Amino acid sequence: MRCLALAQAWRQSGGSAIFASAEIPAALEARLAGEGFQSVRLSVTPGTKEDAAKTGETAKSQNASWIVADGYNFGLDYQRIIKAAGLRLLFPDDYGHAEEYVADFVLNQNLTANAALYARRGPHTRLLLGTRYVLLREEFLRWKDWRREIPPVARKVLVTLGGADPDNVTGKVIQALRGLDVEVKIVIGGSNPHLEQLRSQESSVFRDPSSVTLLTDVTNMPELMAWADVAVAAGGSTSWELAFMGLPSLAIVLADNQLEVAASLERAGVTINLGEQKRLKIEGATETVQALLADHSRRENMSRRGRQLVDGLGVQRVLMRMRAPQLGLRRAQAEDSRLIWGWANDPELRAASFSPEPIPWENHVRWYAGKSVDPLCFFYVATNGCGQPIGQVRFELANHEAVISVSLAPAARGKGYGAALIVRGIEQLFSESGADLVHAYIKTDNSTSVRAFEKADFEDAGLKTIRGDQARHFVFRRKST
Repeated sequence: MRCLALAQAWRQSGGSAIFASAEIPAALEARLAGEGFQSVRLSVTPGTKEDAAKTGETAKSQNASWIVADGYNFGLDYQRIIKAAGLRLLFPDDYGHAEEYVADFVLNQNLTANAALYARRGPHTRLLLGTRYVLLREEFLRWKDWRREIPPVARKVLVTLGGADPDNVTGKVIQALRGLDVEVKIVIGGSNPHLEQLRSQESSVFRDPSSVTLLTDVTNMPELMAWADVAVAAGGSTSWELAFMGLPSLAIVLADNQLEVAASLERAGVTINLGEQKRLKIEGATETVQALLADHSRRENMSRRGRQLVDGLGVQRVLMRMRAPQLGLRRAQAEDSRLIWGWANDPELRAASFSPEPIPWENHVRWYAGKSVDPLCFFYVATNGCGQPIGQVRFELANHEAVISVSLAPAARGKGYGAALIVRGIEQLFSESGADLVHAYIKTDNSTSVRAFEKADFEDAGLKTIRGDQARHFVFRRKST
């Protein structure tokens, strides 16, 4: 599902994505087809050298620029073969399972992600760590501006414990909800072996059978999460979706790799951790659920903290990082003057500027000549993969702090270049100067630029008045690691 989220965003920005797999359930393959993605079956053992070679061949045959390898079977040898084939590699990971990392990027979206997990990594391997990089699918991102209402007493409960649920933990949860004054929607996969037993339970356990609904292979999870007041869910990747939707939840650990996820989310005040399913006591679960249903203040805090933790920009941040290496960056030259003047006088750019009047050519020539010889001005032109100029980024340096100015050519807008250019520019600035703090000032109504700087990991520093206009102030600090 996180690969699907990334593929959707990649396609939305003008690219295409193909899913290659050695093992995939039929239901997921059908889901990909329904989303309009091509699937390729590889007749290999997952994670082997043969798998890496075949994956590389498939990628090259499709002119792919990236491989995203997501799974616990992929180790160091697999990564080396992909990189030796001249391909870029993004490596989603959860707990540092490989002995060493040579991928271009390692992505760990968990709260417990830290650089120590990847101490053995290549000099070019970059880390994308924490919930700022949570990958959410399109159907969730449509709810970004929606705000949840927290009722005084919760009555609507969503139960979702994974597609297969071989140990029938869902059945335990149904027992725990027995006797409570609630309306329940239970989501299970069509391959769940306990389907008939659960159908029998829903009519026999609850006093009012109409208060419980059993749903299979749903495609409207955001709507169900918006409907619910509380969720009982597995402690895996669904936790991030629940947090984004601001839905207070109780987590049950179904697998070892969910232990830290559930524990860290409880520490963050987002989830109540019911622990491992094999130790789950029905009576204790009933009491915990009942207490949360009645505790308006706690549910309100859990909802707020969840939205703070997962802001929905993670997939765009990852996409931006993937696109940034494709951007060329060079110092602005004398021959770039007229091009930059044309960009600067674009009506859309002038409207977003703190000085919205058109810039006369003579004024620009004098200004540009001064910037070209100013040792405290770091002025770059960005080019795309074909070497065509697509924008500029400029830094004015003073006392190890810089103010950034960035703009794109009209034809380059809406393609995800904005945040990527900001990141590339900062990397170049930090490599060429002693700057350790970058300031950005954006007009409050310029939502496009605000999103670009948020994706580029700038922190909100409040409001400031610039030339009589109120501006959003963002800052970026040089990382120590």
